[in-house]
Amino acid sequence: MLAADKRALEQNLKVNLLKIREKELRFYTDNCVAIGTQASLLSGFAYSGLIQIVIPEGRNDTLITAYLCVTVTAMGLELIAVINAMLCSMLGPGLALRGPDGSMHRAVDEMLEEYRLTFFFFGIGLVAFHFSAILFAWVEFIWTVALAMSTLLVLFLYGMFHYFLRIYTRFKVPPSLMITGRFETDSSIYETTITAADLRHANAQHTAEQTVGAQVREYLYPISYAHGVLDAKHGTPPTRS
Repeated sequence: MLAADKRALEQNLKVNLLKIREKELRFYTDNCVAIGTQASLLSGFAYSGLIQIVIPEGRNDTLITAYLCVTVTAMGLELIAVINAMLCSMLGPGLALRGPDGSMHRAVDEMLEEYRLTFFFFGIGLVAFHFSAILFAWVEFIWTVALAMSTLLVLFLYGMFHYFLRIYTRFKVPPSLMITGRFETDSSIYETTITAADLRHANAQHTAEQTVGAQVREYLYPISYAHGVLDAKHGTPPTRS
């Protein structure tokens, strides 16, 4: 009776701790979705700048090359941000939900790093997008119009950078004062923390034991494949539906 009560208490405490950590997971997931949405919009604008413009004849080839390269760079960086945000918003909660004990902490910690990297790509792509617009002005219009447009774009870029620093500084939490949902002292008592190296080793070992066909089946039908593996381990004949 006492042993059962102690196990129930430990399980309830563990669930409550995971609920606290889940708030952080939702926070980073929502941020990744927001970044991915804006990045996809900017990548679409950059793609339009490649296929929907008509470059006048007689323009400088170096200027045209610079414009195309910067535009492709902006589109590529924003697409990287889109892909990173999409994968984080899908795989991060998946690891926390279906992984072994300690996966919630690992998912939140990894999403924090990937979220920052995704935001970095988004920011660099935004800067490249402005430089692409500046080069477009010099490729498409006469120098007086291009100079006026370039001046405005530089001012807007400076304004965005200035307000970004102002807002970031106002809401930034110093690392020494940042509070997370992890309980450093008690987490080792109630759960086993799984590290990134453990995950990589387990995934590599699992992949090495599979054939190509098995990998394809696992990707297309993960639930059915998992049941088939369990049946094979326990000696249960596979069922057919």
